[in-house]
Amino acid sequence: MTRPTLLTDAELEARLIALPAWRRTGNTITRTITFAGFPEAVAFVTRLVEPAEAMQHHPDIDVRYNRVVITLSTHDAGGLTASDVTLAARIDALVG
Repeated sequence: MTRPTLLTDAELEARLIALPAWRRTGNTITRTITFAGFPEAVAFVTRLVEPAEAMQHHPDIDVRYNRVVITLSTHDAGGLTASDVTLAARIDALVG
């Protein structure tokens, strides 16, 4: 199996323009989403299972009552790849 290709800093910056809610921290991108309450936060996490599974690309997820923090990185590549940006866009579509 081929190792995924890391995005260059310039490629990543260009792609993140379309994803303004995401912030880069080192080799990850992160988004925090606040919901009305815990049930809504958990329901959102349940909705993001399908696109993550379809891509076989799974985010790190932290749920704190009404707040969900999603962190993306391609661990086997050691950083950020096109898969991270694609999944971030799919997650944004779920938020609405």
